[in-house]
Amino acid sequence: MSPTAALPSPDLPTATPHWVEGGGIEVLPRIFEDAITLAVLRRPLPHDLLAGALAQVRAERPLSFAWRGKPGDDLRAALLQALHCPGISDSLVEDIVILAEAMACLFDTQDVGLRLRRLDAPMCPRFHCDQLPVRLVTTYLGPGSEWLPEHAVHRAGLGAPHPGKPAIVLADAVIHRLETGDVALFKGGGWIGNEGKGLVHRSPTLGSDQPRLLLTIDPA
Repeated sequence: MSPTAALPSPDLPTATPHWVEGGGIEVLPRIFEDAITLAVLRRPLPHDLLAGALAQVRAERPLSFAWRGKPGDDLRAALLQALHCPGISDSLVEDIVILAEAMACLFDTQDVGLRLRRLDAPMCPRFHCDQLPVRLVTTYLGPGSEWLPEHAVHRAGLGAPHPGKPAIVLADAVIHRLETGDVALFKGGGWIGNEGKGLVHRSPTLGSDQPRLLLTIDPA
């Protein structure tokens, strides 16, 4: 996870970090801590998984896969049918199934909602806060999602823009970005006890020839 600049602006107030990151799976359950709104599992992507991701963004037909149900064999079969170049994409399919099963286990739910999309333009270019309990986000190719530490957010600026509304970002130097491959849990405003404090984030800007392969998973 790399910030646009590693240190916050000296003009901004400091606060106890509300995010955690690490290279082990044990970092993700920390999202249940009251003070934490972002938990990030940092991981490099192996070559076979990257090959499957590349096959999805290089195909002529854009990929937009949506699925809801109990993760397992049904999800695996649906992915193998929907994805381009299924022979090359086995590792990608297995990674998605594992993440879906982990999400179901972590939040004690039978079903999850899942979307895998090739994006050629930012999906949500404006900083915002999701009004849902929690979402898993990982970018297989392209730049990762951008987010703001709480001390850099002016929440009065959130929502639809209009004249006179204040800027959301107090200092561009503290915009953080997830790395490709990172698995992140975003706590939203719909999490009980987290109302008005959901993680503020946005889609990254994409170059003219820089598609992005994004996976999101919600507990259903």
